Amino acid sequence: MLTFVCDDGLMGGLGELWTGFLKRAAKGGDPRLRILLWATLACLFFGAVELGQPLENVLRSIRNTTASRATSGDIMLVAIDDRSLNELEKWPWPRGYHALLTDRLMAQGAQRIFFTIDFSSRADPRNDAMLVAALKRAGSKVTLPVQQLPDSVSGEQATILPHAIFRSHVEMATLYFEYDFQGAVWRLPRASKVGNVTYPSLATALSGSEARAGEQFRVDYSFDPRSVPTVSAVDVLRGRVPSRAFAGKTIIIAPTSVQLGSSQLLPGHGWLPFSYIHILGAETLKVGNPVDIGWFLPFLAAAFAAGLCLLLQRLRNAIGAMTGVLLCVLGAPFPLEASLIYIDIAPALFLLLAIAVSLSWSEFRRSYRLRGTVNTVSGLPNLNALRQEKIDHGRPLVAARILNYAEIASALPVDDEKALVEQITSRLTIGAMERRLYQGDEGIFAWFAEEGETNYLGDHLDALHSLFRSPIVVGDNPLDLSIAFGFDAGGDRSISNRLGSALVAADEAGHESLKWKRYDPAKLKDAAWRLSLLSQLDAAIDAGDVWIAYQPKLDLRTRAICGAEALVRWTHPEKGPISPAEFVAAAEQHDRIEGLTIFVLEGAIAAAAAIHRRGISFNVAVNLSARLIDDSKLAATVRSLLKKHDLPASGLTLEVTETAALSGGVGSLDMLWKLRETGVHISIDDYGTGLSTLDYLKKIPATEIKIDQTFVQAVEHSRSDKLMVHSTIQLAHSLEQTVVAEGVEDRQTLETLAQMGCDVAQGYHIGRPMTFRALTRQVLSERRAKAA
Repeated sequence: MLTFVCDDGLMGGLGELWTGFLKRAAKGGDPRLRILLWATLACLFFGAVELGQPLENVLRSIRNTTASRATSGDIMLVAIDDRSLNELEKWPWPRGYHALLTDRLMAQGAQRIFFTIDFSSRADPRNDAMLVAALKRAGSKVTLPVQQLPDSVSGEQATILPHAIFRSHVEMATLYFEYDFQGAVWRLPRASKVGNVTYPSLATALSGSEARAGEQFRVDYSFDPRSVPTVSAVDVLRGRVPSRAFAGKTIIIAPTSVQLGSSQLLPGHGWLPFSYIHILGAETLKVGNPVDIGWFLPFLAAAFAAGLCLLLQRLRNAIGAMTGVLLCVLGAPFPLEASLIYIDIAPALFLLLAIAVSLSWSEFRRSYRLRGTVNTVSGLPNLNALRQEKIDHGRPLVAARILNYAEIASALPVDDEKALVEQITSRLTIGAMERRLYQGDEGIFAWFAEEGETNYLGDHLDALHSLFRSPIVVGDNPLDLSIAFGFDAGGDRSISNRLGSALVAADEAGHESLKWKRYDPAKLKDAAWRLSLLSQLDAAIDAGDVWIAYQPKLDLRTRAICGAEALVRWTHPEKGPISPAEFVAAAEQHDRIEGLTIFVLEGAIAAAAAIHRRGISFNVAVNLSARLIDDSKLAATVRSLLKKHDLPASGLTLEVTETAALSGGVGSLDMLWKLRETGVHISIDDYGTGLSTLDYLKKIPATEIKIDQTFVQAVEHSRSDKLMVHSTIQLAHSLEQTVVAEGVEDRQTLETLAQMGCDVAQGYHIGRPMTFRALTRQVLSERRAKAA
């Protein structure tokens, strides 16, 4: 027995902590207390309706396997196995065989004999008489089974006793047990009351324990059933067993043959003859008296420990302490079950997991918000932080763009980029040391000028421009920077719109070789009304407003970034980001898609080539429009661009939909074959949403199948979609094709795909579409991390 002693001072201190926690919650609505309360209520319901029983069974089976041990060897099994049935040829056996078994076992010193065979009816009189005589000779050392079976019509329990001619010479025990929802047996009764008579269970009788009706006990499945000493019944009948082999042993005679359908699910051990349940139950009772505490007390202890963890001020410390408590709950059953004390921990685990996940999510959101407003290179607030500022309509918003920033940054070692930014910011803050600078990607800096500074802001920008005439020194390298300024003088528009206007003005200043330029709202407003979408698109490509984002792809075998999909983006100076679905569809409908595709194709090839030059194998994927597959110049154009940027053909994947590949007939397929012959990879995009037949897969010269995100995102909650994805992966691999899954948005989906054998994953969980600079930084950081 364990005795716990708790110091009064310690209890008083804990009480004060809890009181302080509750007071803080009442005063400020502490969100952590709300998490504890809601999680406790939810998990109380969870425990009451036993929703965690499947998990409980799995955990207990794992513990049993880990702590596996041999049986005592005091109970032996005489098995009516396949060999016994084959040698003796017929079943059921004449009862003379059972009489002979009884005599042989008693002659060899067996202490007691237990049958699990039905003797409820009369059989051949001669053989029945032989068995009665053998039972008399055994002198009440034989136990026969009492069975309780449901009536097929009424459903009521029917009791089947041994026939009266055998009953007076034997003891009796019940074979009754209950299954759980999985068809497994975890508990056995100590005894069962039939009418006015209480019969011990077979396990109780085998162990010699006290029979108490109405009580159940847990079977200790850490005992290895295969360690039970077993002898074939036919060997006993033929006299092939050494003398005194059964001396002092308790014998159970039971069918084990598959032909007799005697198998039962033993948790953690699979399907074995049902007699092993009774044997392991007896071995449990021989060790001691099992105590079943249940789930409520462990749940209360976990709730109290969780409350103490939440008293910690730092969220990370609370999460760490919660993790420690979780590990203690997982480990506590090991020593307890070794002493036959059983607890259910699933509700406690779910409570701790719910609180830990909630806290981790809060910590993640906090850190994500912090990362989302800070430039990762310099530590300066980024443009997201600028957009969240309270609008001061009277202060001019200035934007500075380093026109050759990308060229310089790509030539510098990654660690030197921070030094470059520090040099730039030191010049931009000369004369205004308190100025708050915001840094965007690709050399963009912004700040609010002082209110009323518009009249002489141009002079200030002239002075700043002059400072950048002298080179910046990073390391030992002098670098000439080209800078242009633009500003929005103020107004009632949002900061995002004003920032876009200031950047447009800075870009125009750069294109016109000016030092700075002021945003002209009337000019851009008129242009927005005057230009059609397609004419604006043409101009946007030339002006650099149309750009390429890259969404990384993850190799599921190496867990490294192996490539990216090139995605066209358009950031309109007034309207902001324009949906690709809008302008790409318009370009296709009006035969303007060729120029846009060539723009994306060349940019993507150049990007992949830049990464290849760093010694990293990398593949970039570009979508091909259905209208371009029939273009006779397409293969030549692709070869020309690959040669121009010195990119191996294997570094490029062209994605086509099934419909696009087949709608043009033979011409489309011929073009795809020509592209394939150049060494370029061909991917079937959005697989599963188009024609998707084996005949089409055979016709299209694809090296890759890209499963549509609608199927990928459903694998965790749709059995049919999961089967479809799995079968697609197997089919593709049989065709020696790579499989890419798009739309992976969580880790569970990623791991499920990896288990299915998927090759590559793409989606928000791996990375959102990003600039080439950000992509390069991520790839290089990953390689350095793996090298370290």
